[in-house]
Amino acid sequence: MTWRVDVRMRLGDLDLDVQLEGGEEPLALIGPNGSGKTTLLRTIAGAYRPDAGRIEIRGAALFDSAAGLDTAPEERRVGYVPQGYGLFPHLSVADNVTFGLLRYGEGAPSRAERRARAERLLDEVGCGHLASRSPTSLSGGEQQRVALARALATRPAMLLLDEPLAALDARARRNVRTYLAEYLTERKGPALVVSHDLRDVRALGGPVCVIEDGKIVQRGTPDALRAAPATEFVEAFFED
Repeated sequence: MTWRVDVRMRLGDLDLDVQLEGGEEPLALIGPNGSGKTTLLRTIAGAYRPDAGRIEIRGAALFDSAAGLDTAPEERRVGYVPQGYGLFPHLSVADNVTFGLLRYGEGAPSRAERRARAERLLDEVGCGHLASRSPTSLSGGEQQRVALARALATRPAMLLLDEPLAALDARARRNVRTYLAEYLTERKGPALVVSHDLRDVRALGGPVCVIEDGKIVQRGTPDALRAAPATEFVEAFFED
């Protein structure tokens, strides 16, 4: 396995107790509202400190309660794209990506070199022509790609995508869904993707994990979960 998460924590009314692992393929995470999906992603990214457990990516421990280890978020090499993308409206597209380089200490020695790398990342996600634009002038699909470029600025060991397509209209969602699924497959790196849409989950082409009330209740392919749902939520999610 490329990554493993074993965490326990109490946050408000949520008791999170998750044991989860994955390889190089994207893993879809589904569950009802309030089940712990975003909390789990933010915990892996370092925004929340578990009460106990261990988080490991590519053989490197990021958190280990027994060893007293809690790596700072900016040192975790985790690319996190939150709901709504989190772009800064007062910065240009290129400056948003450059900020990712500065924040994580991954920038080249000069501003010019940082800018050049940001533009390369934008080209990689098909948004190089938008470098000088404001995020507020972009479509939802364009914002999603820019947010992905900023997450990639860290050369992340793992990508965490929280409802990456939720803000898009139906037409844009179809186009970006295809792009994102192809990109994550070609990238050949671990990704944990939260979604509420069966079409998004199927497009990823990988395994699916179900979280309810802070616990993983089922894991398998979409077809396997549809054939033998463990809970009412799973049955309803995979209804045709």
